[in-house]
Amino acid sequence: MGIMLVYDITNEKSFDNIRNWIRNIEEHASADVEKMILGNKCDVNDKRQVSRERGEKLALDYGIKFMETSAKANINVENAFFTLARDIKAKMDKKLVSMCLAGSLPGPHWIWPPSAQRPVAFQARPGFSGPASASSAHPALG
Repeated sequence: MGIMLVYDITNEKSFDNIRNWIRNIEEHASADVEKMILGNKCDVNDKRQVSRERGEKLALDYGIKFMETSAKANINVENAFFTLARDIKAKMDKKLVSMCLAGSLPGPHWIWPPSAQRPVAFQARPGFSGPASASSAHPALG
């Protein structure tokens, strides 16, 4: 799961709300939720009330990624969504691999690491020694 915390760079009050939102997320959301802070309306820099540096510092304080965007001018919007989606996927992939290697999931599991052209089979069972190639683990994939 991922959450984008968006404030308006032309509105100091919206920036001040970010800390409250993070507190709410920490209280009510999953501990491993991905978060990103976005300073929106970067296309109207002449009306800016919140500096980029303040946004970056806030994100750094919480260990969260930061970007400035403009929904109106379509600046960094797609990049923000793709970055958050990649971070979520990377976290899910890492969690799945560690669960498979630890034997937390029953039965065989097929995963495709980014560098593999074929799936790698992980069999969760006592004495498991490591991944098998897809072709040796399942004839249909050979």
